[in-house]
Order: sequence, then C-alpha cells, then structure tokens
Amino acid sequence: MVTEPAVTRVIDLSHPLAPGMPAYPGLPAMRFGTIFTHAESLDRGAYAPGTSFQIGHYELPGNTGTYLDAPFHRHPDGPDLSQLPLERVADVPGVVVEAPADGGIGPATFEGMAITGRAVLVRTGWSERWGTDGYFRSGPFLTAAACAVLVRGGAALVGIDCANIDDMGDPARPAHTTLLGAGIPIVEHLRDLAALPTEGFRFFAVPPAIARGAAFTVRAFAIGP
Repeated sequence: MVTEPAVTRVIDLSHPLAPGMPAYPGLPAMRFGTIFTHAESLDRGAYAPGTSFQIGHYELPGNTGTYLDAPFHRHPDGPDLSQLPLERVADVPGVVVEAPADGGIGPATFEGMAITGRAVLVRTGWSERWGTDGYFRSGPFLTAAACAVLVRGGAALVGIDCANIDDMGDPARPAHTTLLGAGIPIVEHLRDLAALPTEGFRFFAVPPAIARGAAFTVRAFAIGP
C-alpha cells in the first residue's frame, strides 16, 4: 500500500524589508541602492544583447525587520552568528504559546510544557501594530522567571511577535541576559503566528554566518500541516 505524503504548507513569519519601513528607535533607517541597474548593465556592453543584470547594495542595522539575536549580542564571549549551531535555527520542531497582549509574561505560561529542543514562539498579537506609531514601545515581554523556566526546559530557540522580548523600561534586559547566556537564540518581530498550529510544525530562522555578527535579519518561516 502506497502512503501519500503529508500535506504541508510554508508559512512566512517575517516582515518584508523595504525603504521607509519601521525601524527600532535610535537605529538608522535602512538604505537601498544599486551598483548598476538592468539598463546600466546593458550600457556597459559586457553581455550579449538583451542580457542584463541588476546588482544592488543594502545598508541596514542588524536589528532590522524580523531578526535573530546571537548570544554575542548580549555577551561579549558568547557565540556570534557564524558560530550558531544550525540545529538551533533550522528545521526545529516548534510550539506556539499564547500570551497576554501587554505586560509581563510569567513562568506559568510555560511551566509543564514540552519545550525541550523546540523553538518556542510566543504569540501576543502585538505584530498587528506593525507600521503604526504604537508598535515600537514596550508591550508584552518575558520576565526573568519565565526565561529561567525556558532555560531549564531546554528550549532550542525563543521567538516573539513584538518590539522587544524584554521590558524596554528595564535597562538590565533580563530576558536577553538569561536566554542568550544559555546559548538560546532569540527571534524578535515575528508576524502571523496565528497562522501556525500550536505544534506539529518545523521552524526556520537562519542568519548569514557573519563573524563577530551580533544580530541580523532573517527570513523566518515554518513548514507545517
């Protein structure tokens, strides 16, 4: 008897990058440009008639759009983007956790959950504010006690759909400190987590392997039923 393959779909969880897009307060806006356009490549006469190429250049802070923080982002001796184990950021079994839309998210949200080796994605609904004046402020955030539960539980990665996994009013940044100190990458500014099932999907958020890279934009997505 032939078994039909499981039906899967790919769910994009990233904000597109575009000039003029929202930027984290205090960081420069991204800039797009071209080294040469299709028309300019034709003028160069380097290729056969009708053959053209466009080569662009992109200037952006690492913390732009949907991005991943490596431990080096918070800890000077932590692994950088080039040293991240791929098994933590690619083809990771995932779980979505529903959380309040504002304020602290405590340890009770995660206690008793099967999170070992999983990408734990925290859905708050805050991403619906993307592009508004109300997005880049402190909204929902993980408390230090919640992060301790995630570390003890052996989470592979933690993601959230808001402006910062930490309380932006707390200069100690306990969520970044705890998770990245345990070697757990963080993905911020996710979107469309409501399109995912609670579990039964695989998560991907692979950054470039940048030596001494602290954080960088990713095309986060999930494959699921």
